[in-house]
Amino acid sequence: MYVHIIALVALFFAGQIHGALFGDPAHLPKGKVYDYIIVGSGPGGSPVAARLAEEPALNVLVIEAGPTGFDVTDIEVPALTPYLQPTSSFDWNYTMIPQPGLDGRAFPFSRGKVLGGCTALNWMFWVRCARDDYDRFARVTGDDGWSWDAILPLWNKIERLVPPLDRHNTNGEIDSSIHGKNGAINISVHNAPYPTDEPVVRAAQELGGDFRLIEDYNSGDPLGLGWYQGSIGNGVRNDAATAYLVPALQRKNFDVLINTQVTKLVQTGVQGGKPVFRGVLFAQSRNAPTFALNASKEVILAAGAFNTPQILLLSGIGPSADLSTLGIPTVIDHPNVGQNLSDQPIVPLPYGAAEEQDDIYSNLARNATFFQESLSEWETKRSGIFTNGANNQLGFFRIPATDSIFEGQPDPSAGPTAPHLEIVPFPGAFAFLGTLPPTGFFTILAAVLLTPTSRGSVTLSSPDPFTQPVINPNFLNTTFDIAALRHGLRAADNFSHAHAWDGFLTGRALTWALVDVDVDAEVDEFARESAITIWHPTGTAAMARCGTPAEVGGVVDPDLRVKGVEGLRVVDASVLPFVPAGHPQAVIYAFAERAAELIKSGHRACL
Repeated sequence: MYVHIIALVALFFAGQIHGALFGDPAHLPKGKVYDYIIVGSGPGGSPVAARLAEEPALNVLVIEAGPTGFDVTDIEVPALTPYLQPTSSFDWNYTMIPQPGLDGRAFPFSRGKVLGGCTALNWMFWVRCARDDYDRFARVTGDDGWSWDAILPLWNKIERLVPPLDRHNTNGEIDSSIHGKNGAINISVHNAPYPTDEPVVRAAQELGGDFRLIEDYNSGDPLGLGWYQGSIGNGVRNDAATAYLVPALQRKNFDVLINTQVTKLVQTGVQGGKPVFRGVLFAQSRNAPTFALNASKEVILAAGAFNTPQILLLSGIGPSADLSTLGIPTVIDHPNVGQNLSDQPIVPLPYGAAEEQDDIYSNLARNATFFQESLSEWETKRSGIFTNGANNQLGFFRIPATDSIFEGQPDPSAGPTAPHLEIVPFPGAFAFLGTLPPTGFFTILAAVLLTPTSRGSVTLSSPDPFTQPVINPNFLNTTFDIAALRHGLRAADNFSHAHAWDGFLTGRALTWALVDVDVDAEVDEFARESAITIWHPTGTAAMARCGTPAEVGGVVDPDLRVKGVEGLRVVDASVLPFVPAGHPQAVIYAFAERAAELIKSGHRACL
């Protein structure tokens, strides 16, 4: 792993951070009252915190369990993303339990433990997802404010479209008219070509249909193959910390506490017959002193799909039967906390590359000179392949409505604009969750199931907050999921047979070459032995209509307030009742921006 820490020991990002960034809870201002305490600094927490701090009369505190990631080369350089996951010093380094649907395999589950959360580690895919995803959120919650049309204006606050560094003509690659120009997050298309660009595009033109070229998959209708858009500006990753927190730290009413884990929420009273949770306990390690603070208005959990339910459960908010077995007193019986975990499995399909130079990532891993030359080009000129994300195109497609997969099975997608599957071409091989093949050169066509019907859970094994929760995504546990992924693998293989690949690919490689693609059982077994997570967990504190969980389910209401309590809200991927059919980063930013507006306005959907 190539990690270059230039100034991580310093708490301040030179020339930019002048506000209150604390590395020790003992150094927080004595007697200062915070109106809002935000737990977590990812794509949910950072926007909410920064927007609330725009109100000078409000004092805002963000508590982040990890360190800053400023000046860390692996974080800043877009193409080095594969070196950050699944394990690093900026990661919670979780491991899921063995998965029956994956032949009993268990493997690491990456989650960002760093300022900016997962946005500092992820693959930077900028995908708004489908119009129908948002409209289903609106239907499920009974709140039209979550619809596509209602969310659409928020992209002007979120996005800042940046031209590619190589100044290539982007006609046909992105529709600039639909993107924000002055928002918080830099987004751009690729900054340099990859060897796979030409055959991928020509294959899409040749095959058409599901693989037809589209100008911009962020239009609300993502179906087809389009050019990658990423949270990258001027060849540098743009995460939630640099986009939202750094500017907010110019404000005197905004503080950030790092390297500190919230261990429990504390009930601070009763209001209207409901328990009030405006207190937090936090510590830097299991053996370190515990500190306590109360928010005058709200505590906002933005700790992610694993940590948010863990904190709720540790605080006595969850299924009473489960809590009682661990000796945790139940404050409110919330049967859905930690349930409904959904994630998208991905299967990397290796194909042989005819020419050594066309496998960018194997060469970076094996050739130290090539790596250093590429890094130097990024450091000195902000040019070259290191200014890119890990790939330059994405393809989204649906399974035909007439397919037998839907016999006795309702379509799990949100609607006709929402894809079931994704194909991601990569210019080379990664280790992913295994080891890089010692020889050979490859192109990867990865198939992703975007609409899984399998549901898992996040539960506690201990009342100790420093013990990892039990993570069970329950991958490929339904007939639909394995059949849909089989469809995706075959579609990816069909894509590889386009004549555009002639002379570039040598055919299926490694164990994928041993599979008879026409035999269901062989394809299914390959999927079960090869599928990994794309690290998109959602749903463990899902939103639902007004009413008690017993009546309508869910954990939070349409305003993202935790049902049955006061003073507590959730703003992260855990509130999404369904994983959106794409990469959820941009969706969570949009949820956070709307949540900030709801909080500022005092909106209350439910009494």
